[in-house]
Amino acid sequence: MTESGKPILYSYFRSSCSWRVRIALALKGIDYETVPINLIKDGGQQFSKDFQALNPMKQVPALKIDGITIHQSLAIIEYLEETRPTPRLLPQDPKKRASVRMISDLIAGGIQPLQNLSVLKQVGEEFQLTWAQNAIISGFNALEQILQSTAGTYCVGDEVTMADLCLVPQVANAERFKVDCTLYPTISSINKRLLVLEAFQVTHPCRQPDTPTELRA
Repeated sequence: MTESGKPILYSYFRSSCSWRVRIALALKGIDYETVPINLIKDGGQQFSKDFQALNPMKQVPALKIDGITIHQSLAIIEYLEETRPTPRLLPQDPKKRASVRMISDLIAGGIQPLQNLSVLKQVGEEFQLTWAQNAIISGFNALEQILQSTAGTYCVGDEVTMADLCLVPQVANAERFKVDCTLYPTISSINKRLLVLEAFQVTHPCRQPDTPTELRA
């Protein structure tokens, strides 16, 4: 926490994991300060001694709140949900709640890490695009099928949940890696409906304190 008592989010404008947390903070009306960690500059600021002391995994996001530091986006969102339950991001019904966690885990564990910057560095430049596309396509094939049985207006029913916080940043990644999202009508239509909501707009990568001028909107 800062002297002002505000939570501090260590974030990178383009990080999809950071974006998930930014949406949760916005939806719950939590005022916070951003400390940008540039994952490219200086060989990656996440590797600095200071940041490593904060998060030994050397990844964003990390959130300082209530006298503790939490990393891993879903753990952060669940903590926010448990301490600041309004509006709800996990449904009351245990079956719907399981669906939300299943979709969140599918994206956060089964798609995003495979196309993450640290993995792409290992793959080698000429294979990066194909690698990332294959990871996303494989995940989206499964996700499209699952959403056909869980979705209402959003991923699970008609309320915004943690699953939606994972979906939107992952679709943005898919578009960045030139995946044809028209092949996934359910994913695309949910994404479109979410992007008009204020919490998704104000937290968008093109509107962050560390967004480069040429990418601002």
